[in-house]
Amino acid sequence: MLRERLREELKLAMKAKDQHKLSTLRLILAALKDRDIAARGNGQTEGVSDDGILQLLTKMVKQRCESIRLYEQGGRIDLAGREAEEIAIIETFLPSQLDDDETAAAIAEVIAEVGAKGLKDMGPTMAALKERYTGRMDFARVGLLVKQRLV
Repeated sequence: MLRERLREELKLAMKAKDQHKLSTLRLILAALKDRDIAARGNGQTEGVSDDGILQLLTKMVKQRCESIRLYEQGGRIDLAGREAEEIAIIETFLPSQLDDDETAAAIAEVIAEVGAKGLKDMGPTMAALKERYTGRMDFARVGLLVKQRLV
């Protein structure tokens, strides 16, 4: 389970005195704890699933990419480098990303399975893609590709 892997990596980072990895893992686990608390309010006593953790990690990577862009515009290359290091640590917990060909094939397969004919079928298509490929696709980009295929 991904949650256990995160905790184990935290212990290893403590033993290795790797402060940067340790702080990044603590950020991840704090965000996960916040999500767990919110889930309990919705009746989920078990906490966030692995898919939810993958969504959280993907969101954290996107936030850091945006921060890098802003830091570089502001001339803060040192802070941009720190964000890039955090991205590298977070990505070790994400499954490998699908390349462009694999993404196109996955979209075509799901469109065929769902029987999508037009834009009104975009919701079910995206839901099926998210169910199967959470953490393996950039869904902002995939949304545009699906829309182009369904128009």
